[in-house]
Amino acid sequence: MTATQVLKKKSNSKGQYKSSWQDVHGLFLLNKPTGITSNQALQKVRRVFNAKKAGHTGSLDPMATGLLPCCFGDATKVAGLMLNADKVYIAECEIGSQTDTGDATGTVVKTSDKVSLTEQEIKIATEKLTGDIKQIPPMYSALHHNGKRLYELARAGIEVDRPAREITIHQFKVLEIGSNSPQTIKFEIKVSKGTYIRTLLEDFAKINGTVAHMTSLHRTQLGILKGNMLTIEDLEQAENSFDLFQSMDTALIEYERVQLNPEQIQNLIHGKRFNCDYQPAIYRIYDENSKFIGLGEAQHNGQFKVKNLFLKSYQDK
Repeated sequence: MTATQVLKKKSNSKGQYKSSWQDVHGLFLLNKPTGITSNQALQKVRRVFNAKKAGHTGSLDPMATGLLPCCFGDATKVAGLMLNADKVYIAECEIGSQTDTGDATGTVVKTSDKVSLTEQEIKIATEKLTGDIKQIPPMYSALHHNGKRLYELARAGIEVDRPAREITIHQFKVLEIGSNSPQTIKFEIKVSKGTYIRTLLEDFAKINGTVAHMTSLHRTQLGILKGNMLTIEDLEQAENSFDLFQSMDTALIEYERVQLNPEQIQNLIHGKRFNCDYQPAIYRIYDENSKFIGLGEAQHNGQFKVKNLFLKSYQDK
């Protein structure tokens, strides 16, 4: 959408007014507030843009805040390409008490007399948990077991065995060590897909012979997306909300750019391949006017094929 686009209203049979959904294509980097689900946050943003099609990538728990990429129109196809992206969080934990949920929303189920750690203890534990490790997902999670969510079983007082999963902790950096008692410790943590930060913090405490629970979680990065986060209030107060949109290819700059001629583009639109001399890889596709079209793949046999075209947004331009 451009800055000249406006939200249209139409009257229904009762004389009331309702929004008419519109084709909107792009990304909005939301700084999700605490206390609501990722989907609730998405729907608030969606209503401002009046977007017909919307989705988000990388769910955040209601307690968590921070980066939630909201995708609209063709940009929802980008969301699927980011499912395996690494993430960066600022997380804080409190030493000495553990909750049933692993975070501050739960009920304390275990305590320890050891309510503070030395810098050396913290250093040793973070180093042990950096790299490729295995993690047992928490009961309070959205994973399925025999057709039910784990958190549903947990709320019913049922605990089941969960297989450990391989994850990667790229960085486990200490930002601040509190002098209070019980002690709070703040970290910057970069992790792979499928990592539960609250479980990581519990394991961190366990290495040191104590317990802990997460008191805050703020995501700062998802894949290459970082910074420029805006709140729902920023969006609602903007003179033109569409000026706050980011183009879809913002999330895809890790892929090299190629510019194709009209004949090549038509071939891709119709599912045909053409010969090329590109190195085998996935590429961002642009036309001769530098308009973004989608993703294509150069194969080892010297042919170029379509991977994902964003035709609606391209044709709207």
